[in-house]
Amino acid sequence: MTVALIPSPTTAVWHLGPVPIRAYALFIVAGIVVACVVAEARMRARGAPRLAVLDLAVWAVPFGIVGARLYHVITSPDRFFGENGSPVEIFYVWNGGLGIWGGIAGGAVGVWLACRQLGIPFRLVADAAAVGIPLAQAVGRLGNWFNNELYGTATTLPWGLQVHQMQDGQAVPNAITGELALPGLYHPTFLYEALWCVGVAILVWRLGERLDLGRGRQFALYVMAYTAGRVWIEMLRIDDTAEMPTPEATDAVITVLGQRINVWVSVLVFLAALAYFVWVRGPREFLLPAEGGGFRVVTEPEFRAAGLAGAEPGGGEPLGDDRPPGEDPTALVTGEEPTAPVADPAEDPTALVTGEDPTALVTGEEPTAPVADPAEDPTALVTGEEPTAPVADPAEDPTAPVTGEEPTAPVTREPGARARPDRADGT
Repeated sequence: MTVALIPSPTTAVWHLGPVPIRAYALFIVAGIVVACVVAEARMRARGAPRLAVLDLAVWAVPFGIVGARLYHVITSPDRFFGENGSPVEIFYVWNGGLGIWGGIAGGAVGVWLACRQLGIPFRLVADAAAVGIPLAQAVGRLGNWFNNELYGTATTLPWGLQVHQMQDGQAVPNAITGELALPGLYHPTFLYEALWCVGVAILVWRLGERLDLGRGRQFALYVMAYTAGRVWIEMLRIDDTAEMPTPEATDAVITVLGQRINVWVSVLVFLAALAYFVWVRGPREFLLPAEGGGFRVVTEPEFRAAGLAGAEPGGGEPLGDDRPPGEDPTALVTGEEPTAPVADPAEDPTALVTGEDPTALVTGEEPTAPVADPAEDPTALVTGEEPTAPVADPAEDPTAPVTGEEPTAPVTREPGARARPDRADGT
């Protein structure tokens, strides 16, 4: 009794009026979007112009699809040219059948052509794409799940895959049992590869930065890691072979020494990537605008020193304060706001008249003591000093406006007594 399994969809195509919407195509497009988003972020971090990945994708996507289809046709010829084959199905890409190595090779040709036009080194783009490509493959493998393809030998594991025989995007009854599902459960090799690709992306991302891998070595690391997994996953597969549990099952793929051709291709590609990884040396590469146009390759310290990290190459502003030097001469050095603005006589000609500290023009600091106001102390204009005693308020002392002094004592007299002037001798 089966206690767990992974079910497979019975429908891989929907119709929006006369337009078919195919799951396989949707996941291929979603994978392309994921690869472009990741590559854009990684290229921008290295100084590439904004949205340069779109210029690359215009070339890479069509070349990659054509290359992937050609690889599948070459390695599985009986499906199209065999006894029951149909050559016209070569163009039915939505039914599945895109070989990854043909896609990588075709896409590389497209990227190389685009790099020549943009003036960007091909190796830098390859390293930037080395994380997004395996993530795109992981997403694309979900399209294989909808098509009920890319499965392995029978298994009793709890994650065994239920498989249907598909025709025109719909599950059809099995000719032997009459059931929609094929008898038994099978290794979900599409899922194995999807999870493996996610791990490859993480590996390239982390080791690429930690070991400072450049000059195409991150892409070589991706190729080695992916092919190492593809070998054992490919050896589990039985789809497109006579081992399929259907009456009309035949070998539709080329085999060499009892193994599918993809196994041997993966081994050869792994060895080529290993040789490149060992032979080539160099740190990660970054871009700076060149004087005559285009870009020049620099190291990371040179890139950071130029102050263009995250800025627009070829016309972007450097990081830091973007004010003109005349407003704050220290801004270009410290990148901070000044603690106090420097007074400019040309902007404020009254600064010397209003009682502000003339030294502020030189030091840019607040005055230690305010200059006395002539309206409060008439002698301030002559002595420049503060009065020893504040001027009395006329509302408190009527004599204050005349003498400017405080009264010594209030004047009192007895009732009926006459006021008389003081004598000079005090009597």
